[in-house]
Amino acid sequence: MRWDELEEEPCSMARTIGVIGDRWSLLILRECFLRTRRFEAFQSALGITRHLLAERLKKLVRLGVLRRVAYQESPKRHEYILTQKGLDLYPIMMAIVHWGDIHMVDERGRPLLHEHQKCGHHFNPVMTCSECGEPLLAKEVHVHPGPGARPKPVPPKPVKTAKAKPARSKARAA
Repeated sequence: MRWDELEEEPCSMARTIGVIGDRWSLLILRECFLRTRRFEAFQSALGITRHLLAERLKKLVRLGVLRRVAYQESPKRHEYILTQKGLDLYPIMMAIVHWGDIHMVDERGRPLLHEHQKCGHHFNPVMTCSECGEPLLAKEVHVHPGPGARPKPVPPKPVKTAKAKPARSKARAA
């Protein structure tokens, strides 16, 4: 697989990595979910060069993850707003945050706490089965080819070769 062709692979993970698989895109998305919308605010929060930030924002807009909306005419300035496609990345972002909260925190604890507005409680993001509601554990999930899977190549049939008959020695023939 070539890095610049991941978006074309018949693999959902490869295609997703083609969109958000570099650190700057993930950090830009983190900022979007923290309500950052303007170029200067992204640059200030991330310490990223203007060129690199512009390149990543353009890609996220081109792929439909962000929408570029003018908020000022003179001089012309834009905000970057998550589209539905971008908002649908929230579970991925929360899974990364949760992993970091478990495995990468120091003695001070979590850097951010997430509160569910409906119930008012801080929460840990969990993945559950959409059918039965039970937590999903990697060892309890089986994967099967779907309709968009690449067909498995048919292995070539083995070529039958005739066994060579052992050469008879002249001494035995006599």
